[in-house]
Amino acid sequence: MVLDGAAGCLLGSAQRTEKGRAELKATIIAASALMATAAGAQAETWDLPTAYPASNYHVENLTEFASCVAERSGGALEIEIHPNGALFAGNDIKRAVQTGQAPIGERLLSAHENENKLFGVDAIPFLVTSFDESDRLWEVARDKLAAALDEQNLVHLYSVPWPPQGLFTKKPINSAADLEGLKFRAYNAATSRIAELAGMVPVQIEQAELAQALATGVAEAFITSGATGVDSKVWEQVDHFYDAQAWIPRNSVLVNKDAWSGLDEGTRTALTDCGSEARERGTERAKVLTSEYLRTMADNGMTVAPPGDALKADLEGFGQTMTDEWIAAAGEDGQAIIDAYRKQ
Repeated sequence: MVLDGAAGCLLGSAQRTEKGRAELKATIIAASALMATAAGAQAETWDLPTAYPASNYHVENLTEFASCVAERSGGALEIEIHPNGALFAGNDIKRAVQTGQAPIGERLLSAHENENKLFGVDAIPFLVTSFDESDRLWEVARDKLAAALDEQNLVHLYSVPWPPQGLFTKKPINSAADLEGLKFRAYNAATSRIAELAGMVPVQIEQAELAQALATGVAEAFITSGATGVDSKVWEQVDHFYDAQAWIPRNSVLVNKDAWSGLDEGTRTALTDCGSEARERGTERAKVLTSEYLRTMADNGMTVAPPGDALKADLEGFGQTMTDEWIAAAGEDGQAIIDAYRKQ
């Protein structure tokens, strides 16, 4: 049987149409598979525990950091912030990140000085008393700290300073002799050592527990920043803040090394870039807020003043003792950090 020209033309057209439909269907299936793969990549969420309340500037900065990562990674990585020790207590956060219970977390590194003396470099009293000095110290210490953290399955992403540390008390303090016997809230090795040198009784208390500890008499004095004072509304329990500017500790954002290695290069770049911006943003915010915290405490009835000459001399004496002790314990790496910092 032979088809005439018109019939053959119609059949050829129908065949082409079927072929086109098949190709279109294959294209749609391939596109759907690609979209499903992309959606799967977008589904990854990291929990980030922190010990501080949502109103604290560190946590506000973390929230902005998380938004930046979501945007820069094209939605490949979402970070959910868990403030106020809700997911892990402050003292457990670093271990949780090390072991992969949390892929990322924020922690005051000096709280773990018992693991490695280098972690306490930013808590040596009176070594650093300004934000510029804090940045300089961190620059010379960063590589050695990163190497120490790498051995613990951690990647150091960025750090942000607290305001300078001062002394909170329930009574006037003229010299270190007035501190003897007080129950002193400690949060790291440095604050515990200050308590010992001043004849106080150190009590380990995380920030989330501070207000209750003061109210129940578990703590009577402590050294921390104005930020913690305002967050905890300490004026309800203490009357005096001595702006000693004793040191400037830093919070560090740490990433589990295995989780870091599992990311693609673009997502790691997003974390690194957003972390750099968070460091700069958080530092500038700390500078602005320092005076605001002092004003807030004064407005709520606290006596806010620098330490008197005798108290300042006593605290600086503790600082020199602790610097010598830290260098001896930290060894060559610690000595190299201090030497490099002092040469700048």
